[in-house]
Amino acid sequence: MRHALKFTFVFLAALGLSPLRAETPVESPIEAPAAVPSPAGPFAATEIALSEQQYNTRPLVVFADSADNPQFQRQLHLLQAGLSDLAERDVVVILDTDPAAASEWRRRLRPSGFSVVQLDKDLTPVFRKPSPWDVREITRAIDRLPSRRQEVLEQFPGR
Repeated sequence: MRHALKFTFVFLAALGLSPLRAETPVESPIEAPAAVPSPAGPFAATEIALSEQQYNTRPLVVFADSADNPQFQRQLHLLQAGLSDLAERDVVVILDTDPAAASEWRRRLRPSGFSVVQLDKDLTPVFRKPSPWDVREITRAIDRLPSRRQEVLEQFPGR
């Protein structure tokens, strides 16, 4: 215990901090890096054109009648943790919470209430779920697609 305290004091002294008195935070001239948006999104349904996604991405569309829907909030929470895994599989997360706007995503996929719809790169629906899905479940479903298997074989020959 004594060595741990000694190490802590030495470490703090090396940083120029005193462990015995409270110090006022010093403003650093170096700004913290801004959060880099993920290529996976999420994006509003009005920002992403359906036709531009064909053969480029695998849209994951999350529909709800309101942004306050508890299932919608839960789905957002689940997706935030795995955006990098989704980006690796060319997934773009699209959010549509305004049924009155009648976006092209709503007209094409016709959801009712809360719904999670995964599309393949040719824009055919892979699955529709009426409840939130974890990123692990989504990525496993994507990894079973023939198009994804072909991508992995091209990326890592011999697998």
